Amino acid sequence: MDEAFGKKAVQVDYPSGRVSDYFGQSVFSLEKMKSYLSKTTFKTLSAAVEAGAPLTHDIAEEVAQGMKQWAIEMGATHYTHWFQPLTGGTAEKHDAFAEFNSDKQLIEEFSGKLLVQQEPDASSFPSGGIRNTFEARGYTAWDPASPAFVVGDTLCIPTIFISYTGEALDYKAPLLKALAAVDKNAVKVCNLFDEKVTKVFSYLGWEQEYFLVDGSLWAGRPDLMLTGRTLMGHDSAKNQQLEDHYFGHVPSRVLAFMTELEVEAHKLGIPVKTRHNEVAPNQYELAPIYEETNLAVDHNLLVMSVMRRVARRHGFRVVLHEKPFKGINGSGKHCNWSLGTDTGVNLLAPAKDAVGNLQFVTFVANVLKAVHTHNGLLKASISSATNAHRLGANEAPPAIISIFLGDELEGVVRAIIDGSKHKASDAVKMELGAAVLPTFIKDNPDRNRTSPFAFTGNKFEFRMPGSEVNLSDANMVLNTIVAKALSDFSDAVEGKKDFEKATRSYMKKVLTDHQRIIFNGDNYSEEWPKEAARRGLLNLKSTPEALPQYVAEESIEVFNEFRVLSRAEVESRYEVKLDHYSKKINIEGLTTARLARRNYLPAIIEFSTAVANSIEAKEDAGVEAPRAEKDLLKKLNACIDAIYEGAALLEEEIQGAAATVDSLEKAQAFCTRVLPAMQNVREAV
Repeated sequence: MDEAFGKKAVQVDYPSGRVSDYFGQSVFSLEKMKSYLSKTTFKTLSAAVEAGAPLTHDIAEEVAQGMKQWAIEMGATHYTHWFQPLTGGTAEKHDAFAEFNSDKQLIEEFSGKLLVQQEPDASSFPSGGIRNTFEARGYTAWDPASPAFVVGDTLCIPTIFISYTGEALDYKAPLLKALAAVDKNAVKVCNLFDEKVTKVFSYLGWEQEYFLVDGSLWAGRPDLMLTGRTLMGHDSAKNQQLEDHYFGHVPSRVLAFMTELEVEAHKLGIPVKTRHNEVAPNQYELAPIYEETNLAVDHNLLVMSVMRRVARRHGFRVVLHEKPFKGINGSGKHCNWSLGTDTGVNLLAPAKDAVGNLQFVTFVANVLKAVHTHNGLLKASISSATNAHRLGANEAPPAIISIFLGDELEGVVRAIIDGSKHKASDAVKMELGAAVLPTFIKDNPDRNRTSPFAFTGNKFEFRMPGSEVNLSDANMVLNTIVAKALSDFSDAVEGKKDFEKATRSYMKKVLTDHQRIIFNGDNYSEEWPKEAARRGLLNLKSTPEALPQYVAEESIEVFNEFRVLSRAEVESRYEVKLDHYSKKINIEGLTTARLARRNYLPAIIEFSTAVANSIEAKEDAGVEAPRAEKDLLKKLNACIDAIYEGAALLEEEIQGAAATVDSLEKAQAFCTRVLPAMQNVREAV
C-alpha cells in the first residue's frame, strides 16, 4: 500500500513557478535591504556584516525602520529576538509593533535600540551557576550576519544571548568567536602561500535524519511523548533486515510532507536540496546546499522547528531523538565541514599546482593535529544522554575518534613522513562491460561510512553529532581547535628564509606525531578498539566519561587563547551538560517506573487472572488444563514479580541518584545504576 499508515496525503496549495521565484521571500536579505535602505546605509551594513564590525546607532535606526516596513508588508504584527539558550533549542519572546506616540495614539513602532539589544529574563535558562535565580537580567544582541525572517505574524531577529556580567549564555556567541578565530589564523597561513587572501570562511553542510510517526500512534505511547524514545516494547518481526527501505520509494503521504517542508524552508532561505528514505522503517533524511557555518547552524535549528509544524498538518509527529526505537538504526546529523577563501579556493581540496597542493596538505595536516590533540574535547561536544544510545551501534561511529583519509591521501602522508617521493594514482576508469553503459572516473577516496571523521575528497565529514542537537557546540569546538593548530603552524614557519623547506619539515613532524589518529579500516570491527588502545586513543564509552574532557586544562586553555570561552563559561557549560544528562535519565527512569506500575502490571495481572480462571474452570469440569496454559501462567507470575521488583529497585536507584550532590557523580549514578535498572524493567515487560 503506497499510503503510509493507510491515510491519504494532505493536499497543500504550493507556490506556482520555479523555486527561485519564491526562494527567500520571507527573509530580509541583502537583496531586499537595497529596496528599504539608503545606498549609504546598505553599503555600511554590508561592510559591517563582512568584517564583523559593530554598527552605529544611526545605521541601526535606519535598518530597524526598513526592517519594520518590510515585515509589516509581509503581515508581521510582532517581533522577537530569536536566540539559542543552553537548553539546546531556540527561544523567543514576542512583542507587538505597538507604542503610544506623544498624542497617546497607538502606532506601529520599532527602533534601532530594540533591534540591536533587548533584555529577556536570564534566570530561567540553564547557566551552570553563572547566574543566580534571583539575578534575572540578561541581554540579547543582534547578529547582522544571520538575516531576519518572518514566520507567521512574527519578525524573527537572530541574536546572541549574554548575561548582565557579559558571559555567554548561548551557543551562538562562542560559535561566532570560534569562526573569527579560524578566519584570522587561516588567513595568516594562506598569506604565506597567497597574499591576496583576506578572509577565510568556515562552511557547513548538515544532513538531518529523522523519523515520522503517525500522530495517533504517537499519542498512544506516553514514553515516546515524554522522552522522545520508546522505553518499552519488543522488536518488530520485520524491520530493516531486508535492507529495502534505504533510498526506496517515498510513500505519497510522506512525500506530501517533504514537499511542503521544502517549500516552507525555501521561503525562509534555507537551501534544502536532498531528500530520501533512510535505512530504518519510517526514517528519512533532509540535506541542504552548503552554507557559511553560522548561517547553516541557524538554518538547521529553524528547519527542525518547521519540520515539527509541517508534520502536524500531515498527521505526523517528527521524532528527532537519536535512538527512538531499539533494534533499528538511530538518527544522526552529519557535519560536512570545509574552509574556503574569498579568492574562491577550497582549502581542503587538492590543487593542480605544487604550491596549491602544499597548502592543501598543510591544512589537512593541521586538521589531523587538531582532532588528535583535542579528540576528547571533540567527543565531549557531541555527547549527550540521547546520542549515547546511538554511538557505537552498528549504524553509527564508535566511541573512538579516528580519521579516515583514504589510500591516496594516506600515501601522501606516508611519503612526507618517510621523506620519499609519492607517486599519485592514475584516475581509474570504471569499465561497466556493456557498450550501452558509459565509462566514468572512480572517485578517490572511497567512502568509509564507519569513520567518525572522514575525508571525502574536498571536505571532512564529522559523523558523530546527534539528530536533535544544536550544531553550534560541535562546530565551535572544531573551528577553535583547527584555529589553534593553524596558529602553531604559522608561528613555526613565519619569517623562515626557506619557507617551503620549513613547511615540509613542520609537516613531517606533525604527521609523525599525529599519524596514529589515521584509520582507514572498519571502525565497527572487534579488533579496532584493541588497536586504538595500543595507539593510545581515547575510548570514552559513556557521556559521563566524555564530559570531563570539556573542562580538561588543555581544553580550557585553547578556549581562552582565542577568547572563545572564559574558564567560567567553560565550567558553566560543563555543569549544564551534566545536569541535562541527569535530568534526561531521571525523566526516562520515572516514566519507565510509572508505565510499569500503572499500565503494564495491571494489564499483565488481568491477563494472568484470565489464564488462571481458565485453568480453574477446566479442572472444575474434570478436564486437565493444557500444559501451555499452566506454563504460561508460571511465566506470567514470574514476570509480574520481576516487573514489580524491578520497578521498586528502579525507583530506589532514581532516588539515590537524584540525591547525589556532585554533578559528575550524579551523572555517573544515573548512567551506571538507573539505566541498567530501566533495562531490567524493560526486559521483564
